[in-house]
Amino acid sequence: MLKKLLVVLTSMIFLFTACGEKAENKKVKEELVIAQDGEAKSLDIHQGNDGFSLRANRLIYSRLVESDENMQIHPGLAESWEQIDDKTMQFHLRKGVKFHNGYDLTAEDVKFSFERMMKSPRIAFVLPPIEKIEIVDDYTVNLVTKTPFGPLLAHLSHPALGIVSKKLLTENPEALKETPIGTGSYKFKEWIYGDRIVLEKNEDFYDKNEKGLKYIVFKNVIEASNRAIGLETGEIDIAIAISSVDEENIKNNPKLQLLTKPSISYSYIGMNVQKSPLNDVRVRKAINYAIDKQAIVDVILNGNGKVATSPIAPGVFGFTDKTKNYEYNVEKAKELMKEAGYENGFTTSILVFSGEANTQTAEIVQAYLREIGIDLKVEIVETSAYWDITEKGRHDLFLGSWGVVTGDADYGLYAMYHSSAKGGAGNRDFYENKKVDELLDKAKIEINPETRKELYEEAQILIVDDAPDVMLYNRNLSVGAQKYIKGLGVHPVTLHNFATVYIEQ
Repeated sequence: MLKKLLVVLTSMIFLFTACGEKAENKKVKEELVIAQDGEAKSLDIHQGNDGFSLRANRLIYSRLVESDENMQIHPGLAESWEQIDDKTMQFHLRKGVKFHNGYDLTAEDVKFSFERMMKSPRIAFVLPPIEKIEIVDDYTVNLVTKTPFGPLLAHLSHPALGIVSKKLLTENPEALKETPIGTGSYKFKEWIYGDRIVLEKNEDFYDKNEKGLKYIVFKNVIEASNRAIGLETGEIDIAIAISSVDEENIKNNPKLQLLTKPSISYSYIGMNVQKSPLNDVRVRKAINYAIDKQAIVDVILNGNGKVATSPIAPGVFGFTDKTKNYEYNVEKAKELMKEAGYENGFTTSILVFSGEANTQTAEIVQAYLREIGIDLKVEIVETSAYWDITEKGRHDLFLGSWGVVTGDADYGLYAMYHSSAKGGAGNRDFYENKKVDELLDKAKIEINPETRKELYEEAQILIVDDAPDVMLYNRNLSVGAQKYIKGLGVHPVTLHNFATVYIEQ
């Protein structure tokens, strides 16, 4: 009997231990850790138009309309809308929406927000050509444009066009610098500069279908290899900007998954055309001819992309196949250098922000330009310094990329090449061509899609001929994630909506 009793007790101990271990193993994961390769510029929605800021800001704030990973438009704070006339769109707001601090959302906030956006040098160019915002009642607003505007809803879905609280910013105009407050699916918790941004789920968010985890953490992990290691060790759940070197390792790891999609982003080397000798189109073309872009795609992307043939990517409305890249032709480059009076070359610099792929690209370009007598100095800076220097035009060349967040050529070309967008708005080449300005202005107000395409095609031909950039590539996007990550739709310009992510083990 004693032996039997001991066996029973021992069995019960094992049973309880096993149950305890099973319960421990089923502990609910509450924190989604995302590693990205840079630092946000601002969590004031109307001051940060860089990708690092927008990824967080699209969660903290909401817009009148939203777009998904397939660039399809969906209701946002506006549950419906209707075209009143060719210049007036009426939006019907959701009732009962509150800001994270408890303030109610009304039409007054929408009017105030758009008026604030119009004063922001960083995002004013994203806006439609607004004439006025009319308040019909507490939950109805009319957006009246100065002219007809074809890509209206596409622009309104841009993540930077979030709605803010009039009451909050009237009480304290600097409030969003201290504590970002919106109506989005996540609330701001903390920002440890240089390390992480932490957001907490907004349980009162209007869309109850979003399954996001309780916390989302954006970690600043500059080196691609460190992001990959973080995935392998389990420290990181999702890693953005996976290097071509790490893609195969992730594919072959049974605990990980690689999510891919062709991007509608454009990677390039910008040239500050207001500085000599880059103000000479012959020099800019010589630099173009001197660089083998396919080799850069092969080395940097491991072939996972295509050489760009236009300043906007295939897949963007308005893209043309009538432009082509400058071929790799060192002799042609040398002829142009001689013609421009720089047969013996000159010294210049290229600005890049920290990151293995950025540095490697700059070093490859440095070697190519050496062949035509150009001594290219590589300047590596932190992300915030990069944005500041290029915004103020204190650079020569720079390694850049531009994602057409709206999916429309207006955003891809106007922001990058219209003279009114010089500096922080997007035109960091400080490029100006009156004919290009005229074409982009006409296309902005044209309603007929075919006419718009023709205008954008003509503008692209002129821009490519002026060569303010070295057109590098349109890459395929890769996102590394743990196998248990579900619900993440890869966005074509990496502005993924992490609020849809859930865990399935």
